Amino acid sequence: MKAGLWTAPGGAEQPINVFPIGEGSLHASSGSLTAVGALAKLATLDSAELAKRCPNAIDLLSKVVAAIASQKTDVPTRLFRLANLDDLERNLIADILGQGEVAGFVALPDGSLAQIQESALAGIWHVRLEIDASHEYLEVGAIPEIVKRAAADLTAADFKIGQAPEGAMNALPVLAEIRERALAWRPSIRSQIINFTLLPMSPVDMSFLHDTIRNGPIQLVSRGYGTCRVLSTGIRNVWSVQFFNAMDAIILDTLEVGGVPTVAIAADEDFEDSAERLQEIIEAYFK
Repeated sequence: MKAGLWTAPGGAEQPINVFPIGEGSLHASSGSLTAVGALAKLATLDSAELAKRCPNAIDLLSKVVAAIASQKTDVPTRLFRLANLDDLERNLIADILGQGEVAGFVALPDGSLAQIQESALAGIWHVRLEIDASHEYLEVGAIPEIVKRAAADLTAADFKIGQAPEGAMNALPVLAEIRERALAWRPSIRSQIINFTLLPMSPVDMSFLHDTIRNGPIQLVSRGYGTCRVLSTGIRNVWSVQFFNAMDAIILDTLEVGGVPTVAIAADEDFEDSAERLQEIIEAYFK
């Protein structure tokens, strides 16, 4: 099978550098409890003592339950900052929420990164900005707002198509189609997919295509049924969506014109399920 649109030179797989944020990243500076130590400490406490030791965590989780129970994909997300929690409470929340299928990062204009990790309860996200520890929060919604904002901040849906290099076959008509669809797309329009797996595109075509639409600031990986890599391009509303098999070979290579691809976002039914599961977890821990 031919190489995909986003691969390293020579056909080698281009790894995506995802910085997971979970138990190991929630401990504070030296001298405080590590994540492992905090979780071991939590295991020794009964529900009454746990509630007494972690009041801010319980309050935050109760607010998250209320938020996700009423959340919809078409309404703004809700943020819950973690700055007022101590180490024990942060690690309790990390233990309860776990890590889900979607993770990745957003490159911010100042050169820093925003790391995102979906929890095991779909629609509840852990977001951390590199700036400092106070910029760390849980977010309830289909996808963290910072992802949508970074996608919307891309300069334009229009782009210049240069002279096709020697050996190109179909790059020019494909680029013209991408530009037309990107310019025409509106939130009320369904996303449109261009499937490179089925197109007769040469390596020269793919290289020219990549050089024209460029890389964007968002990289996401979904590890549900197999692995899916979602990358924003340098063109607004245009995304690379690639699916891999167990051998890390690309089995489906597409460009998607539209909003954030659905493979990375939570749905309304996810919110309902997560609210129910989180409520059950809270009752098991604290009651």
